[in-house]
Amino acid sequence: MTFYDRLIFEISTKDRIGYHYQKKDYPETKLPEVLKRQIDLDLPEVSEFDVVRHYTNVSQKNFGVETGFYPLGSCTMKYNPKINDELATLPGFANIHPLQPEKTAQGILRVYYETQDMLAKISGLKAYSLNPFAGAHGELAGLMIIKAYHEKNKDSKRNLIIVPDSAHGTNPASATVCGFDTVEIKSNPDGTVNIEALKAVLSDEIAGLMLTNPNTAGVFEKDIKEVSRLVHEAGGLLYYDGANLNALLGKAKPGDMGFDITHINLHKTFSTPHGGGGPGSGPVGVCEKLVEFLPNPIIDYQDGKYFFRNSKDSIGALGGFYGNASVYLRAYVYLLTFGKEHIGDIGPLAVLNANYIKDSLKDLFELPIDGHCMHEFVFDGLKDQSTGVKTLDIAKRLLDYGVHAPTIYFPLIFSQSMMIEPTEVESKETLDNFIKVMRTVAQEAIENPELVKTAPHTTLVRRLDEVKAARNPIVKFKDIK
Repeated sequence: MTFYDRLIFEISTKDRIGYHYQKKDYPETKLPEVLKRQIDLDLPEVSEFDVVRHYTNVSQKNFGVETGFYPLGSCTMKYNPKINDELATLPGFANIHPLQPEKTAQGILRVYYETQDMLAKISGLKAYSLNPFAGAHGELAGLMIIKAYHEKNKDSKRNLIIVPDSAHGTNPASATVCGFDTVEIKSNPDGTVNIEALKAVLSDEIAGLMLTNPNTAGVFEKDIKEVSRLVHEAGGLLYYDGANLNALLGKAKPGDMGFDITHINLHKTFSTPHGGGGPGSGPVGVCEKLVEFLPNPIIDYQDGKYFFRNSKDSIGALGGFYGNASVYLRAYVYLLTFGKEHIGDIGPLAVLNANYIKDSLKDLFELPIDGHCMHEFVFDGLKDQSTGVKTLDIAKRLLDYGVHAPTIYFPLIFSQSMMIEPTEVESKETLDNFIKVMRTVAQEAIENPELVKTAPHTTLVRRLDEVKAARNPIVKFKDIK
């Protein structure tokens, strides 16, 4: 570690001042005692230049989609075209205030309204709300709509949500937060819904089924119409987790499959890759019978004006303001750039890239689901596991080659899962380099397993004790001085 690799708290010096304001004859403003800090603000004491240098160095150590290949399965991480940023930061959008009158915010309201309309057409549903601030927030909104629908129908005993064992982990978590109990059903070997297992749990207590299509293993639910029929005949609703919508854009619509509700990870499928806790967005869409349950406020258009309205059957507001505007703007530009003429080019290219990688590596990595995949696929560790090299070791070794690790140990239906999603934006040269690196690591696992088991070797931070870090996190800078 060089001198300039030190973190900001390591160079803190008592009473060092970053910036000093001259005293002026400004009017004195007295704050109420309740608003005053009672103890000193305990932060590193450094100069302004030290702060700038620190954050510049940290930014250069970050890994993201603009620095290298990011094959993170089930969390689409695609390139965000710079025109998106340029238009989203236009002063008229960037300087807008959430409390200004509707008549002065017609531009952004039009963007909201038209984005909702495009999402409805893409997914085959009636209407959308951009209220939710993230994918899991969208899930929660969808489940709240399910609950409100059954309560309005005086069917309050429906308190069970069906979740396949191959589902995203947020599905049962969101259902629990919403007050539902979950019923897990075993999937088929390829992660698809087992029809007999589904039939066995259907009853008049079922509120709905949460499902994504293609599923978490990258396989299309070919029996989706039968699944839809069974759930609806039992009086439940069908919820679509839109995390994998990228594979279907312009080719298939959740609404046509029988889904009543969906959320879309807008920050994945329509650019603006997420990370670091944000920015996110999880618009929730519904079929016609559920429109009035959408979160308040609802954006509407009449007589040449865009405006907010409230619905008496709404599940209520999900936040103080209306979602993440900058994400919507980027998605809006992305959608208009492709247009309805070319939106259908995205999914097939994502599917092609995934199958190309899968077929190029299946001789060295265990492929638990044979045949064509959709936009992502899952390996179950190395074929040759005689040296004890695990999926975690492979993921760490990839970092030495400048490649971000794919999702590991998920889905849980395989013990050494490695989920890979290349997205449609990567070139064949990038894919070939990834394939070459994966083959190299597989060879190293046989010839020099300790090299792989102790990786990474070239990164600034070596292999961590991840269990200790999770159970005993250090979150204050003075704890480690």
